[in-house]
Amino acid sequence: MTHTYQVSGMTCGSCVKRVQKALSEVKGVENANVTLDPPSAEIKMKYHINENVLSEAIEKIGDYRLGSELSSEHHSAPALETESVSKFTTYKPLIIVFIYILLGVILLEVRSENFNLLYAMNNFMAGFFLVFSFFKMLDLTNFASSYSSYDIIARKWYGYGFIYPFIELALGIMYLLQVYPVVTNVLTVIVMGISSVGVIQSVVQKRTIQCACLGAVFNLPMSTITIIEDLLMAAMALIMLLLM
Repeated sequence: MTHTYQVSGMTCGSCVKRVQKALSEVKGVENANVTLDPPSAEIKMKYHINENVLSEAIEKIGDYRLGSELSSEHHSAPALETESVSKFTTYKPLIIVFIYILLGVILLEVRSENFNLLYAMNNFMAGFFLVFSFFKMLDLTNFASSYSSYDIIARKWYGYGFIYPFIELALGIMYLLQVYPVVTNVLTVIVMGISSVGVIQSVVQKRTIQCACLGAVFNLPMSTITIIEDLLMAAMALIMLLLM
């Protein structure tokens, strides 16, 4: 993906070289092309990088500021007939993860020989949070960067992106051990509810950014699937509270 930003503070060719070098050294940047007329930076990224990270990189080397985004370019399959195939391919990792978690829950219920909806949902929630927190922790730095681009808390407090995977891990352990179920489900409703706000805003605004649900390991675009994922977890936690 390629994004173009305004850059203020550049006055000469030397400034252009310094800014271009600083942006090129940011992790995740594949190429940076900086020009003086107009004063802008065209940045090709491996994954979405938060504007604050890019701005901090050039502020460290001088009185430069990264301004508003001028344009963004995202490459996608041009053929309409292959759209459904492309979507399946894109979200294949997420689909497989859900299938594995669901299969594990089904096997546990078959073994118990006594289907219990509350226990089944509890086990699914445990598997969901444990697996998803694992993928996020594989690259905490890049997850935090991606997450801060849309989450309403992480946008204001960058450190929340580093804490969030551990919140999911804690919830997964609490569901697995079935301790303090009321507290666990209330926290899940709050955490997933807040998380869904930023996702909904991004989808409504049609922002083409990376979804951080599986961390930075997979390049999954933000879409209604992400909204369903967050709201499904919040809804399941709410249903479990009502069944108790």
